[in-house]
Amino acid sequence: MKSNLEHSEAAAVFNKDKQRVDWHDETLWFVREKRDKSAHQTPDWELLRETASQIKNNVLSNIHNYLVEFESNALKNGIIVHWAADGKEHNEIVHSIMEKHGVTQMVKSKSMLTEECHLNEYLTEKGIDVIDSDLGERIVQLRKEPPSHIVLPAIHLKKEDVSETFHQHLGTEKGNNDPQYLTEAARLDLRDTFLTRKVALTGVNFAIAETGEIVVCTNEGNADMGAHLADVHIACMGFEKIIPQRKHLGVFLRLLARSATGQPITTFSSHFKKPRDGKEIHIVIVDNGRTTQLGREDFRNSLKCIRCGACMNTCPVYRRSGGHSYHNAVAGPIGSILAPNLDMAKNADLPFASTLCGSCTNVCPVKIDIHDQLYKWRQVLVKEGHTPTTKTVAMNTMAAVLASPTVFNAAGKMGKFVMKNAPGLVNNSLNKWYDQREMPEVPEESFRDWYKKNSRESKGKNNE
Repeated sequence: MKSNLEHSEAAAVFNKDKQRVDWHDETLWFVREKRDKSAHQTPDWELLRETASQIKNNVLSNIHNYLVEFESNALKNGIIVHWAADGKEHNEIVHSIMEKHGVTQMVKSKSMLTEECHLNEYLTEKGIDVIDSDLGERIVQLRKEPPSHIVLPAIHLKKEDVSETFHQHLGTEKGNNDPQYLTEAARLDLRDTFLTRKVALTGVNFAIAETGEIVVCTNEGNADMGAHLADVHIACMGFEKIIPQRKHLGVFLRLLARSATGQPITTFSSHFKKPRDGKEIHIVIVDNGRTTQLGREDFRNSLKCIRCGACMNTCPVYRRSGGHSYHNAVAGPIGSILAPNLDMAKNADLPFASTLCGSCTNVCPVKIDIHDQLYKWRQVLVKEGHTPTTKTVAMNTMAAVLASPTVFNAAGKMGKFVMKNAPGLVNNSLNKWYDQREMPEVPEESFRDWYKKNSRESKGKNNE
């Protein structure tokens, strides 16, 4: 779902509720702390990260061969394999499978790829009833909102919000905010869905080239319920989800849940290799701009992402601006380096939604150089003319000032004079920096002046 607002404007809307912002910030930092504790308790954690990174490097360098190998082995297993060039083709393939079986209802587990391709909206327009079975996804679906986080889709909501949503749509007791009660209500509502839907759709966490099987990781078991009870299982994956051999899976499973939520492993790590008698498994392998990203030398490493969400949990900008401010299926730092590849003009604001502090890179389980890519995307976007004229002029002016010591010194003295004698010229609605900040106290002297003075005094003492 594309917001009409730029990231900064959407973040300003989110920031109007200060208590919610603080709660959102603290909750995600709590998840980040759990990740750190789990990582510190895992022997050779950094070796695991390096190993996973090198495996993914190998995959990206040999992606054609691994995809051909995966398809060959999947077909031998009795799986039907489809290839989609973009989101539109992906959606059409999924719909054609449902049409073939004369089905108008689907149960769906979490899949960020289908969010990226806007599958729910497409199928709804075609008269297909889609029910998301992941609890967080179900909550935001009922509220007609996109997920705000790739692992915690409803993290922007409090239990009171969920209670009100369930009261409106599921008929629960008004004002009952007990999480156990609300979870039980969702479970009962979904049970009939699992039992009656003939087509189930899941995402794919890992696809193993050596065996032609896929692995789906969940904590709620909803993917298993849907896939095992349905006659047709459709699994959708971006082509980067390939790993070479089954023995490599252990590396990624040890990293995934620990990086995401601090768990040792996801509750369910389910393997799907061949359909049962009378059943079908379809795998839809999607490009949708990934080949373009693969060809961008500075940005190809972003395709190593295993969708753990660790970069979001640690990012100070994401935590205080909310996932919906990124107006894309994948929010946060990783989304900010993936989205411009799909549409530079539409997503030019996102690489600037960062402090470039590097925390995202530090926690990434596959060592994606996220903050470096954010910086490089800024350079590309400016060069391609996708930044606002006001920002371009401001940056060019700043560059000219910083390039000349004389001009820099004069500008510093002028700025100090204005801030001291006419603060209204700086602290006003036109200066976004001060929207939520207090004016700093004007220093008596600049660091440059202080350094010169103390340098002279030090030299004088040494000459005595």
